[in-house]
Amino acid sequence: VQLQAFGGGSVQAGGSLRLSCAASGQISSSHQMGWFRQTPGKEREFVARIKWSDQSRAYSNSVEDRFAISGDKAKNMVYLQMNSLKPEDTGIYYCWFFSQWQYWGQGTEVTVSS
Repeated sequence: VQLQAFGGGSVQAGGSLRLSCAASGQISSSHQMGWFRQTPGKEREFVARIKWSDQSRAYSNSVEDRFAISGDKAKNMVYLQMNSLKPEDTGIYYCWFFSQWQYWGQGTEVTVSS
């Protein structure tokens, strides 16, 4: 499975960005897709995921009121709408795919200035 993420950039605090990720390759119907991030000085952390089997979504506590994950299963696309961005959201955002194995995209950078 290959993942291509895009949509990062620079924005002021309070602004919005939308990340996109396209998956290609051997993809089952029961996979999950989502996003992790690595902020300066911290370990890579979970942000959000969507499970295609039941359309369930999960978010980290730090983003659940501001970010929304969605996707298009037919296109194997996942999106992360990020609103009310804060400087602490700055980091590298990685697209994530999980079925029998997990896969990572190359990362897209998000910078939020105060």
